[in-house]
Amino acid sequence: MTSAQTSSFIGRRGEVAAARRLLAHGRLLTLTGAGGVGKTRLALRVAETLRPAFDDGVEIVELTSLEDPDLLVPAVATALGVRDAGASPMTVLADYLSGQHLLLVLDNCEHLLDACAKLVDGLLRGAGRLRVLATSRQTLGVVGEQVLVVPSLSVPDQAAAPRDIARSEAVRMFVDRVARVRPGFTVDRTDAALVARLCRRLDGIPLAIELAAGRLHSMPVEELERRLDERFEVLNAEGAGNVPPRHQTMHAAVDWSFGLCTRAEQRLWSRLSMFAGGMDVDTAEEVCHGCGIDRGDVFDLLAGLVDKSILVADHQKDRVRYHMLDSIRSYGREKLAESGEEDALRRRYCDHYRRLVAEQRVDRLVPEQLDRYLLLATELPNIRVALDALYSRPEEAAGGLDMVSAMWGYWILAGSVTEGRLWLDRGLGLVTPGFRARRTALWVSAMLALLQGDRAEVEDMLEESHRLAREAGDEETRAFATQVSAMVAFSAGDARSGMTLMEKARAGHQDRGDLSALAINLFYDVSFGAGEDPERAGDLAQEFLTLCVKRRAEPSRGYALFAVGITAWHRGHPQRAEETLREAVAVRRAISDRWGLAECVEVLAWIAGAQGRHERAARMLGVANALWQAMGASPSRLWPHMRDHEHCVARAREALGARAYTAAFHSGERMGLDRAVAYAIEG
Repeated sequence: MTSAQTSSFIGRRGEVAAARRLLAHGRLLTLTGAGGVGKTRLALRVAETLRPAFDDGVEIVELTSLEDPDLLVPAVATALGVRDAGASPMTVLADYLSGQHLLLVLDNCEHLLDACAKLVDGLLRGAGRLRVLATSRQTLGVVGEQVLVVPSLSVPDQAAAPRDIARSEAVRMFVDRVARVRPGFTVDRTDAALVARLCRRLDGIPLAIELAAGRLHSMPVEELERRLDERFEVLNAEGAGNVPPRHQTMHAAVDWSFGLCTRAEQRLWSRLSMFAGGMDVDTAEEVCHGCGIDRGDVFDLLAGLVDKSILVADHQKDRVRYHMLDSIRSYGREKLAESGEEDALRRRYCDHYRRLVAEQRVDRLVPEQLDRYLLLATELPNIRVALDALYSRPEEAAGGLDMVSAMWGYWILAGSVTEGRLWLDRGLGLVTPGFRARRTALWVSAMLALLQGDRAEVEDMLEESHRLAREAGDEETRAFATQVSAMVAFSAGDARSGMTLMEKARAGHQDRGDLSALAINLFYDVSFGAGEDPERAGDLAQEFLTLCVKRRAEPSRGYALFAVGITAWHRGHPQRAEETLREAVAVRRAISDRWGLAECVEVLAWIAGAQGRHERAARMLGVANALWQAMGASPSRLWPHMRDHEHCVARAREALGARAYTAAFHSGERMGLDRAVAYAIEG
């Protein structure tokens, strides 16, 4: 969350008009300028005004919290709701966008410049109706790129009439922000020239104005200007070298704000800069207390930093989450490095996120399952920082690999399988066989690879996982590795071996009393084996659903409902199957589970065809096809049920005729997710 989303937008009419004009004539526009000049705010305003012009709307992806260029493509795909079920997320993303009339906003590209340039170039080549609006301190260097340099806000001449001073963009913003801390503040004849001088001193840079305005709750304008001048003179005396004036001004304004904070506020500012994705009060207290900051003082210090415009408070339901703007956070990281506290803070930070991931596993059948998933999604930028920190030290890499493996349920639910595999690959390259983390990560990595259809190294990983588990007497890992081996057998067409291995793994889970692992086993057994032995699968599906209901695990209940629905279909009970699958659609929509939705809609199409509603069947097949394409997948990934898909297509074509079938199919493809879900549920 940026301040552009929490405060009013001032001026910029000319820049908004110029950006709209450039995007009308070209497919890529990059807004450039110094830090704090307002690139993000301008991009969001332009996107807002252009939203009605794009059939598929506007998507905004904020990149500040992303620090690893290898994660750029999967992170953008996840932000767009594209499940990376394919082994090549770039291909999946390009295919998904190929038919979309969409404006994609990529905010804060400068720290991932090469990766962003490659991504944008690939997307523009593959998606002919796509437009991209980027913000960056440097241009991307992509063919066809148009550049709009974002200037500072207009500043008045201090000799101008008070009315003209009050109308300038910089002064209007200054007054707007001051009014928050001093209600009723206005510019009159007595202080118009002073305010004009102050805004000129700040070069009209929006963030510098924000910081200065936040100080007026405790000092008059005259003192504010005097103190700011003193700080600028000190910095100039220290020598600015070849740094451009705007950068000098921005650094001076931030440095001045830091100097006006109390010692405790300065310490908290630098410590909070560790958080790439913001934090709540409890997390700030746990990670940042000590060495000059009492736990009980953290809340008041946070409030003080909000008052000074150092932090942005984002109110979310029953709690507040705090964020820093990029320029503020970068300054804090510099101060943290100078403080000598970085190593100790890093340890507390990593310990916190190791505990959080361990405690918030979404593969557990608990009533808080959905809340856990949402929390991990919110904390993911901070988890990435912790993983980078742990992997940077060989002696701590096993802790990072444990975290990644524990998140396997999240990677699947979020559609972030590629990201999960990237972290697993990094960790497996660092952690030796002597660690338990390695044998666990091997079966997790094998499973995620299998789900993406990438079987190249699956058997080798499973063989090593089995061997290490036997040597260590690790029955939990043996059961899970056996379960993934069953999935390999199913995917190779050997259903009988698959069912036998699933039963063996299930016995291992039951011996350990692990009901969560048992539930996962039941789901995969039913998903792969329903067509082979419907009666057996039906009993397993009902057992799975009963477990989920008893444990009140909502996301898992969506999977259980699908299991019950598809077994009802194979047992010849289409009405029961339809009712159950509609309920599954509603549950899976709550977590934007596109893979799960595609599965449900696919089977609902078969049911409609069997009932003679061939136009509905064709439309539902179109809806499912759009979902499959968004994941780089197809109904063939449900290979045990492919015969039902082909039969449904053939019957609908024959009943409707090729032309009418194609029209209905395409209308389903173009329906959009929300309309499609409503259509599937309404019947």
